Amino acid sequence: MNKNKLVLLTTFMLLVSLALLGGCSAVDKDDKSITVEETNSVDVVAKEFSMDSFVEMVDGKPRPQFSEKTITVKKGDLVRIKVNVTSGSHNFNIDEFDVHAKTPTASETTVEFVAAEAGEFVYYCSMPGHRANGHWGTLIVVE
Repeated sequence: MNKNKLVLLTTFMLLVSLALLGGCSAVDKDDKSITVEETNSVDVVAKEFSMDSFVEMVDGKPRPQFSEKTITVKKGDLVRIKVNVTSGSHNFNIDEFDVHAKTPTASETTVEFVAAEAGEFVYYCSMPGHRANGHWGTLIVVE
């Protein structure tokens, strides 16, 4: 009987040890790592401008014009310019920001760009004779 008690006690101790070890490893298995991803959201608001592109008669000669002669924005601004052509055949260009748009007659064309560089830049119509006759304006980008 002594031998049976010893076998029983050893078996009991072994089972208790296994249960404790199994419980520890069960905790490790259930331990889940959580990854938190942080996102930053920025709402970008465009600086919007609207202008007409037209031809007026001055001293009996056609003179192409933009209704806005100066536009001022901040460096880094998203700029949106709507060009409404009321008469004549025109286009809209700002070389430094790679803006080159056809602007069909009797329609509105929208150009959009980021003012990534500070300074003064000319926007203009490149149709023959238009820029030389005043079909241009100044985009001012401030720091």
